[in-house]
Amino acid sequence: MLVNQAVITGKGAAKGRTPEEIDLIRTILRGRFDDLSFEYDQAVAENQKLRLVEIGDSAGDDQADSGSKTAERDAATSLLRTLLDRRTQAEHAIHRLDEGTYGNCEGCHNPIPVERLEIFPSATTCVHCKQNRERRAG
Repeated sequence: MLVNQAVITGKGAAKGRTPEEIDLIRTILRGRFDDLSFEYDQAVAENQKLRLVEIGDSAGDDQADSGSKTAERDAATSLLRTLLDRRTQAEHAIHRLDEGTYGNCEGCHNPIPVERLEIFPSATTCVHCKQNRERRAG
């Protein structure tokens, strides 16, 4: 279970949560952050290799070759952005846990359902507030 059932009182102390549960949540989030950091570092290395190959192998490219390389470069850049964003979300969740606000919606301040946090441990909003944000953005 990754969420506190009540409002947080005091820095890092979730009402209704034992120190062991908080440590378990922290371990899960830290593992997620570390995994994403590893994936990001690998993607950066692959992106650098791709660029080096592209620089040394562009002579004689036709439009199709250039288009393929551009598509690969765009996909690699998108992957890097996504991994960095997910890593930042995990880092933010760890920070919220340290502050004692993890598990509460940043919009309405109600507890985020446990099921949502089990699927997406870095969630900062309940489904209702998330949908409202997306409606306003779209």
